[in-house]
Amino acid sequence: MAEYYLWIKAAHIIFVIFWCAGLLMMPRFFVYHTQTELGSTEDKAWRNRERRLQSIITNPAMILSWFFGLMLMHLTGILMEPWFLVKVLGLVTLTSLHVMMIGWRRKFSTGVREKPEKFYRVVNEVPSIVIILIVIMVVVRPF
Repeated sequence: MAEYYLWIKAAHIIFVIFWCAGLLMMPRFFVYHTQTELGSTEDKAWRNRERRLQSIITNPAMILSWFFGLMLMHLTGILMEPWFLVKVLGLVTLTSLHVMMIGWRRKFSTGVREKPEKFYRVVNEVPSIVIILIVIMVVVRPF
């Protein structure tokens, strides 16, 4: 499997990009969705957009990111490197946020809007901060 290392790494990076794009888009969708009238045509359109983003892009990309990432971890044996442990903490944060977004989307799909628009504007910044941390850990490896 070592001869496929670069292909596995490329696949991992590709699916991480797709996953992060979805994590950045979904809260923005929620911001716009909260601005629509409940039951309107636009409300239904946002429900459909959110469902498709989650089912076609975000969920498969997260699963494949983890799959190829675990393969890379197995091939490189870097499990106990301090920078890697910080990266894993970032991944757990992104995965937890992903799961929360699934729950919020489900509530939107049933017409429940518990959180205000401002909440989703703040949530929209979280993936960016975590992604910056992860990239620094992987590229710079500060410790």
